[in-house]
Amino acid sequence: MITPRLHRELRETLRLATPLVLGQLSAIGMNVVDTVLAGHYDAPTLAAVAIGANVWSLAIVAAIGVMLAMPPSVAHRFGAGEREPIGALLRQALWLAMFIGIGLFFAVRHAGALLRVMGIAPDIAEHAQQFLHAISWGAPALTGYFALRGFSEGLSLTRPTMYFGAFGLVLLAPIGYVFMYGGFGLPARGAQGSGMATATVLWIQFGALAAYIARRGNYARYAPFAQWDWPQPRAIFELLRLGVPMGISLLMEGGLFVTAALLIGSLGADVVAGHQIAINVASVTFMVPLGLAMATTVRVGRAAGSGDADGARWAGFTGIGASLASQVVSCAIMALFPHFIAALYTDDTAVAAIAAQLLLFAAAFQLSDGIQVTANGALRGLKDTTGPMAITTLAYWGVGMPIGYLLCFHFGHGAPGMWTGLIAGLSVAAVLLFVRFARESRVLAAPA
Repeated sequence: MITPRLHRELRETLRLATPLVLGQLSAIGMNVVDTVLAGHYDAPTLAAVAIGANVWSLAIVAAIGVMLAMPPSVAHRFGAGEREPIGALLRQALWLAMFIGIGLFFAVRHAGALLRVMGIAPDIAEHAQQFLHAISWGAPALTGYFALRGFSEGLSLTRPTMYFGAFGLVLLAPIGYVFMYGGFGLPARGAQGSGMATATVLWIQFGALAAYIARRGNYARYAPFAQWDWPQPRAIFELLRLGVPMGISLLMEGGLFVTAALLIGSLGADVVAGHQIAINVASVTFMVPLGLAMATTVRVGRAAGSGDADGARWAGFTGIGASLASQVVSCAIMALFPHFIAALYTDDTAVAAIAAQLLLFAAAFQLSDGIQVTANGALRGLKDTTGPMAITTLAYWGVGMPIGYLLCFHFGHGAPGMWTGLIAGLSVAAVLLFVRFARESRVLAAPA
């Protein structure tokens, strides 16, 4: 039975989460567009885009994790009734985003050595490097965009995430097609064109969201662009203190999936392409619990900032329950229709068969993936980031990767063995993060 309190919590969580889920689906939809365009170009191009996109993800996931310090920081200030410092916080976050974005630009452009170390086939590695050189130009725009998003989401203004996510998705399909396949006097550039298109769209998204925030009355009271502020080390350090552990946590999880993809890259182009399709589908479904986790962070952060410990606990468990329910649906779809889903991505029967097999493994980790991301979001709302960092490091690299590597290469199970390791790592993380939120929220409520 749904009690009045639970009904109210669900309504508020879904009100915040729905635009975030749609925005995240639009963001991952950009990866789907890249994958589909590359898949219909040829298998080597799909493999190159898959490898390049995974290296790009490894770089940006840590940076985006740092920028995730914005929503709880803004939510806590809002909950405590501190309005004036919120605009100043955004200005410092934009400085931090610029510094991180420039660092990402150089790091991504020098990732060729990583591809060689991972044993990627030379022809695939060459095209993947071209993709990375092109997409690296979008790094500062991406980090700046997430700073602006975090500011808006922390104020519970989540619809811009949906608007500008959809805007980027609509732009990418035609731009990506022209840059990859050629048109309007431009040559076909394959994997390089995919990177060029994504970087272009990222800059358009950043500029459009900045203009929106500058002109909309909802943000005027916080005066986000009312004055020029030079970098302030104290404010930036506070964002880093909260954000760096988040970045490391996301890097541990993202690094697990990216390293798995890079290791699978040594198994051949068909296996790489099949893995990319399966992980792409799993990434799409993951956007629902991720959006719920973002909403849960804001809900828990506001309650904690206002001193409502019981409200923070309710918000956290409601978000986790909603996430679990959504993942039951995702699990069922992947388990029942793997061949149909794979056929949407590629006409290559060998690649489709591999993808369909791996989608069954993806179905198996849906529940644990939903729990771990939302429990982590709830902990972010409590500004608890160092504990989750330790948990994710242990779960993904102390459990998931060793099991996956041994099953894949030592025992000869190939890609399914690596996916078994993913299931193990996510399951351990889900249990430990849920238990930690239950304990930390109880401790928060104890004085009250």
